[in-house]
Amino acid sequence: MAHLLENMAYSGATPWHGLGNRIESKQPIEIWAEKSGMAFNILEAPVRYMSESAGALGAIMSFPEQKVLYRSDTKAALSVVSNRYQVVQPQEILEFYRDLTEISGFEMETAGVLKLGRKIWALARTGQSATIKGNDTLNGYLLLATACDGTLATTAQFTSIRVVCNNTLAVALANGNGAVKVPHSTSFDPQAVKKQLGVSVSGWDAFKYQMKVLSERKVKAHEAMNYFLRVFTDPADTAGGLRNERAMKKVQALYDGQGKGAELASSKGTAFGLLNSITEFVDHERRARSPDHRLESAWFGQGALVKKKALDEALLMAS
Repeated sequence: MAHLLENMAYSGATPWHGLGNRIESKQPIEIWAEKSGMAFNILEAPVRYMSESAGALGAIMSFPEQKVLYRSDTKAALSVVSNRYQVVQPQEILEFYRDLTEISGFEMETAGVLKLGRKIWALARTGQSATIKGNDTLNGYLLLATACDGTLATTAQFTSIRVVCNNTLAVALANGNGAVKVPHSTSFDPQAVKKQLGVSVSGWDAFKYQMKVLSERKVKAHEAMNYFLRVFTDPADTAGGLRNERAMKKVQALYDGQGKGAELASSKGTAFGLLNSITEFVDHERRARSPDHRLESAWFGQGALVKKKALDEALLMAS
């Protein structure tokens, strides 16, 4: 079975995806680099190729418009990109958190490498939390991730994790500043990103209010079914009917009481319960080749899109 995870480290309780090597809390950035597998650089070299010649070896030619990215430690090739492509190093991802952890009260929780080094991330708890009725607690996190294979811009994203079940959800704020994306055609400026995110840090209250509104929005049976249909039905995917039917049966069961925290006052018969049935399905129940494939999907891939649609539909229901 092919795995996406190269290496990762975590501090504190085992993370929701169950992956990684545990280290003591409040370790310096240098230890995180070593234990998470991020102690390497992404190097670059010009693209060269061998031209064919009848009966003899061809000449070595170059293609100046593109370059090869490769790891400094294993020399493994990572991708071929445009010469304009600007690399963000693993160390830059971790250094982003140095002043946040040393001065601002953030605490590193996970960091790691996916796809042999093509994708890297780090996650830190912000110290912010929200408790809604039934003593249902959400903690705030800041995720920073990048990729060197063209699949992801360097992205700083506020994320919430529900304590009772470890469900994750990207924080979407009314001002649109829940995330900052820096394309690889431009230079990554950590301080500029933090300045943009500063609005979102203070905007955690807006997210708390959204979740409180969802927890107070009572839902009837036919509304729940229509919600699941809207989330899982894609008019363009004519072959997805059976797959979507299985998914809807599972999330319905999670919503009806099988999900972790489904019986709490915040979730039972509410729009917040609908949303959490989707996030639990994506994070813990959705079919995946391995836990690291599920992690990659839930944070960066199709799973993340499903959760965003689920949040959007829940907020529409409560508006």
